[in-house]
Amino acid sequence: MSDTIRIVIVTAVVLILIIGLIWLAVRLAHRPRNSLLGGALGPELVNQARELKISGQFDDAVFLIRGETGMSQRAASRLVRRL
Repeated sequence: MSDTIRIVIVTAVVLILIIGLIWLAVRLAHRPRNSLLGGALGPELVNQARELKISGQFDDAVFLIRGETGMSQRAASRLVRRL
């Protein structure tokens, strides 16, 4: 009887760990790191986005950043606001 309980508990723990790792992998895949180093965000792109922002085309600047880097709408908007 105690062996059966141990097997069930170990199986449940392993299953929970596997589900947790899958969940973590999916979350990391949906939230790519928008790092400035080694990414597609170069000085030319920053200058283009800054010029668009200055000329009043905020949405176009966000669209440009999103298209070139793959950033989310929220992250690209924050970046353009900081320029």
